[in-house]
Amino acid sequence: MKRKLALITLLIYILAPTLWAMPDTPVAKYEARAVWLTTIGGIDWPHSYAQSTRSIAKQKAEFGHILDQLQQAGINQVLLQTRIRATTIYPSRYEPWDGCLSGFPGKSPGYDALQYAIDECHRRGMELHAWIVAIPIGKWNGTGCRNLRKTHPGMLRKIGADGYMNPESPQTARYLADICEEITRRYDIDGIHLDYIRYPETWNIKVPAQRGRDYITRIVRAIHQRVKPIKPYLKLSCAPIGKYDDLTRYQSYGWNAYSRVCQDAQGWLQAGLMDELFPMMYFRGKQFYPFAIDWAENSHGRIVAPGLGIYFLSPKEKDWPLETITREMEFLRSIHLGHAFFRSKFLTDDTKGIYQFTTRHNSTLALVPPMTWACHWAPAAPTLLTLTHGQLTWQPSAAEDTIYYNVYASPTYPVDITDGRNLVAIRRTDHTLAVPTTPAYYYAVTATNRYGIESTAAQLAAPPVAGATTLGALSHQLSCDGQSVTLPTRQATWDRQLALLVTDAQGHHISTQLWSADRMSVAHLDAGVYQLYLITPRGSSHRLGFFTIRQQARPVPSGKASEVNTF
Repeated sequence: MKRKLALITLLIYILAPTLWAMPDTPVAKYEARAVWLTTIGGIDWPHSYAQSTRSIAKQKAEFGHILDQLQQAGINQVLLQTRIRATTIYPSRYEPWDGCLSGFPGKSPGYDALQYAIDECHRRGMELHAWIVAIPIGKWNGTGCRNLRKTHPGMLRKIGADGYMNPESPQTARYLADICEEITRRYDIDGIHLDYIRYPETWNIKVPAQRGRDYITRIVRAIHQRVKPIKPYLKLSCAPIGKYDDLTRYQSYGWNAYSRVCQDAQGWLQAGLMDELFPMMYFRGKQFYPFAIDWAENSHGRIVAPGLGIYFLSPKEKDWPLETITREMEFLRSIHLGHAFFRSKFLTDDTKGIYQFTTRHNSTLALVPPMTWACHWAPAAPTLLTLTHGQLTWQPSAAEDTIYYNVYASPTYPVDITDGRNLVAIRRTDHTLAVPTTPAYYYAVTATNRYGIESTAAQLAAPPVAGATTLGALSHQLSCDGQSVTLPTRQATWDRQLALLVTDAQGHHISTQLWSADRMSVAHLDAGVYQLYLITPRGSSHRLGFFTIRQQARPVPSGKASEVNTF
């Protein structure tokens, strides 16, 4: 089986230029799209210090601008560096402030950056994961390392000029679990993201490899046991080395997670210790494609979003061509994996056009895949879905544990909520959404719990129709004999697949049918005044006019129901 996989993989790699000349892979409704947002040294954010009311506002505004750009590019998960080098961007009882915010290590910037980031991400429908750098603690004489040397000297090791937490010490597991528990209890985060949860490459590992893996797994298990009882919906993730281990026909050349740094990431998925992985696949060619398939085949039903090294696009780094990354993105989508970018600034700076491509690639919204392994119940659907003057509103059902709402729109009824292209808003916390009144759309709203499990949809039967809402505003009268309406002459340039929408004089939906003849049956309608609209496959609406059915005794034609081809 592995040999067959390797041959298929090699064929894909050889044919990649041909394959990627083909149309893009269809976008799935569920897809993890993440970015690492680094705070160390302010290399992604912030680019100015918070030292006054005005400078705090400037620092916050910069963060908001970054999130706006990420939202436009379809990003739905932000991995924000929260614990940097035994220093933090929030007021911790264990570790001092990092200097990236205020400009002075150990000094508060005057606000809680983590809380602010959570609020801003959630306002935009994004998840916020607290990125915890686990083992490295910076320079031996740096602020964070000095603090730990005073409080926990027994769990530290010095290698060269740098300090590290000792993965073989039981203290390390307990201490990192303390940090993660503190964040979990105090903040409404969506995940804990562990970085560098492994032996450092400079560490002289003297224990057998399996024992080394046991030591690293002990840390992961300790964190899992602390945070999951508090918030079982929290996604616990890590960023393992991008190649798990050597494959049958493809070597990792000594740099892999399992054998080299004792990081059993696939085992953590299988054991339920991890919910999501962001493998650091900063490679290309045969060092990328076979190993990406290996992650996909060993996901154990969890979420995997390989990290792409977009910083290598920079001429100051490896000067990769844009095509290297875009082909990898298309390939990951074709094997149903998400994608993550390292780092944020290279994306938002549009290095070699990566932001423009990503915006096109992620042209539709996507939901983070639900945690079906952790939850088996769905919330109740919203109720009282209404549309008034361009404002879509709904109410939660009684006894509701719902946190978020997703909104769908489509030119056809009922709205297909399995089609991600119909998503227009995700993870909303309020019960209202401003929507355009033209073109005409049907709407549906679902509720989701914190695990991402979605309810059935509340469907709005009547679309917001552009045009008049009173009889006085109607203009062109169509000929109607009470049984059928004479339709306008179809233009040669019009699409073949057109629909006809009938509403009452107030714009309330009555029926929809395909335009298939010169006349349209209205024998199923009661006496009254009606409006008629043309609906294109793209959802555009054009009012054709109005018609009147007068009160009179009319025979009911046989097979009447079949004449209305509702779709």
